Amino acid sequence: MKVNDPATSPSSSKRTVLYVALFLLVAVAGLAYVKWMPYYGKSLTAATTHSIGDSILGDPADSGFSWAGTWSYVISYFNAVWKAAILGILLGSLVQVLIPSNWLMRVLGKTSFGSTAIGGLSSLPGMMCTCCAAPVAAGLRKKNVSVGAALAFWLGNPVLNPAVLIFMTFVLSWKFTLLRVGFGLLLVFGVSYLANRFAPNAVPAEVDRVVEKAEEDDGGPFFARWMKSLGTMALYVLPTYFLSVLVIALVRPWLFPLVADVSPNTVLMIVLFAIGGMLFVIPTAAEIPIIQTFMSAGLGAGPAGALLLTLPAISLPSLLLVARSFPRKVLWFTAGSVVLLGIASGLTGLLVL
Repeated sequence: MKVNDPATSPSSSKRTVLYVALFLLVAVAGLAYVKWMPYYGKSLTAATTHSIGDSILGDPADSGFSWAGTWSYVISYFNAVWKAAILGILLGSLVQVLIPSNWLMRVLGKTSFGSTAIGGLSSLPGMMCTCCAAPVAAGLRKKNVSVGAALAFWLGNPVLNPAVLIFMTFVLSWKFTLLRVGFGLLLVFGVSYLANRFAPNAVPAEVDRVVEKAEEDDGGPFFARWMKSLGTMALYVLPTYFLSVLVIALVRPWLFPLVADVSPNTVLMIVLFAIGGMLFVIPTAAEIPIIQTFMSAGLGAGPAGALLLTLPAISLPSLLLVARSFPRKVLWFTAGSVVLLGIASGLTGLLVL
């Protein structure tokens, strides 16, 4: 006689549906408040004024080091991202306790291009910056989501943000938008898919056994599991986030050479700005006023094209936030790929922007 599996009993199924609905409710409500509604208003501003505000870096001519300038940047940055950062930590912890592991494993646990594509496409509603998306990507990795799918979700949030693409079209031009989309697709889907090859044991040898163990881990009181997940994540994310942003703010004057003192449109400048953009941390859409301000100060289209991709994609703080979730080789490969694609974007920008 066949014994009913408690994990597939009607009560368990109802609880699963309830948990998933609760996660979707929190995600939709949080994103609507933090992202969707504010971005609707900002889209109207961009369409009418061809601007979304001042550059968070300030005047390029006044980029020398000072403690006041460093602290001012830190304050400005966290004022811009704190709501999204809290939402990212909340969703990153909830995805570990509300979404069934077997669901995630079967949809996003493979190293196929399909899983990578689903991870990238599922990032589009999030519209988060790289640091705010990092806790969610870390949460997905803890649920045995494949490297490619989690990486595509993480990169897709800032790089393929639909709202930012709209702002970009109104403020910079449709050429910038096409350049961002073209190289962004290569990064989010191509690099993420290839990153699976740098992950040891990317595909579990016994998927059924892993899924069974994951289902066992899903057991236990919800609140206790959530507090453990939230506490563990917060204890690592918050100090790492603050200290790494402070370090980046300290070295900010040396990441981007003074435009007035160097040739503004050379291959060397493209390389330097690609590396600086990869390391630097910005809020969502801040690359647009930064590029606008730099170009008004004389920066060429080549370095601007490099910043277009590298500024939002990743940063030193975001790399540190996911350092325990991805293999080191994957993170080095991702950082190198962002720089190389940024250089390619800059060289293309010389021709089309």
